[in-house]
Amino acid sequence: MYFTRRTILKITGVGFAFFAFLPKMVFAATNTIRTVRTGVQPGNKTRLVIETALRPNYSINYETNKIIITLSNTTANNYLNPSLAGGTLVKSITQVQSGNKLQIIADLLKPVNAIPKDQIMVLSPNGDNDYRLVLDFVAGQSVTNNAKTEKNENKNTSSKKYVIVIDAGHGGKDPGCIGRGGTKEKVVVLSVAKKLKTKLDSIGFQTYLTRSNDTYLKLGQRASIGEKKHADLFLSLHANANPSRAMKGFSIYTLSEKASDEEAQKLADAENAADKIEVDGFEQFSKDIRIALSSLQQHAVAEMSEEYAKGCAKHFKNMKITQQPGPDVRHAPFAVLRSTVPGALLELGHLSNSEEEKLLKSSSHQNKLVDAIVKSIKTYNFDV
Repeated sequence: MYFTRRTILKITGVGFAFFAFLPKMVFAATNTIRTVRTGVQPGNKTRLVIETALRPNYSINYETNKIIITLSNTTANNYLNPSLAGGTLVKSITQVQSGNKLQIIADLLKPVNAIPKDQIMVLSPNGDNDYRLVLDFVAGQSVTNNAKTEKNENKNTSSKKYVIVIDAGHGGKDPGCIGRGGTKEKVVVLSVAKKLKTKLDSIGFQTYLTRSNDTYLKLGQRASIGEKKHADLFLSLHANANPSRAMKGFSIYTLSEKASDEEAQKLADAENAADKIEVDGFEQFSKDIRIALSSLQQHAVAEMSEEYAKGCAKHFKNMKITQQPGPDVRHAPFAVLRSTVPGALLELGHLSNSEEEKLLKSSSHQNKLVDAIVKSIKTYNFDV
């Protein structure tokens, strides 16, 4: 059975596991096709399974009544005999070798839309199975005919109201970091969160704040709001501090089991420590969530989070907002991001830097930050 991000929330009894983003890579060893097969899934979905000896590095393209899966550094299997089940959309499968790339072409009885990312899986070897690239899809409008519509929807206020949960970090008894001028992180991020909500609501998104006033929330409560609202994106807003008063600039983080660097780990430790403020049972936090995630869902959510974070960093830089030295996206085990909702933690700047403290509490700079985040959301592709 295949579980979506929504239905996975109904499963209990398995503790939450951190996930790490797995970047796409080109394998040195040549991959080979083991089997290709189709089947029917609940909801009248067609399932296409491509089994390979090594983890596949793939791309997917669409033509009229065709799905074309290109596998890098892979050779054709001259003895391949696809197993095609009755009642699916696939009428035939062919292989086309082009250099070190192999195309698996599925000829369809009806056209399909581009397959959503959460309907594409890469499963690790299990029992008698090797790696499996799994695609689930249904009949729909021609991708070619619908391309213009999809492009327009991805750039703005689509007919579907995407749900965004905005988390203003800290609050109440937890002020967050405090600048030399007395500016509190909890005040800055709540102001930005409210401005962001107003802007997103005005252009057709459905947005929720984890807190709309000076309230203290446990990290688990914040994450659970994203789950309960069935959010398509979760953004946690923060302001940073650094022992070096000269350090300044924004930074963007996604969840991973291991921090990308020592500074990222220290920041995660500092943010996660918010739950230790007079809260009983902090050590039980991970058990309270109790969400079962397959390796597929972990990887899919991590990829979507990474995709958003990269786009967000790009728009911040395009708006001439100073970036903290280092990579565009960093990774660390932030408790507030532990969920099945794609998300990122945005450090909007450094209150420990006197120049940036003045900027962060100014309405004009907050509006600039909001504009950059709005652009990142409008251009993020929620559907793949």
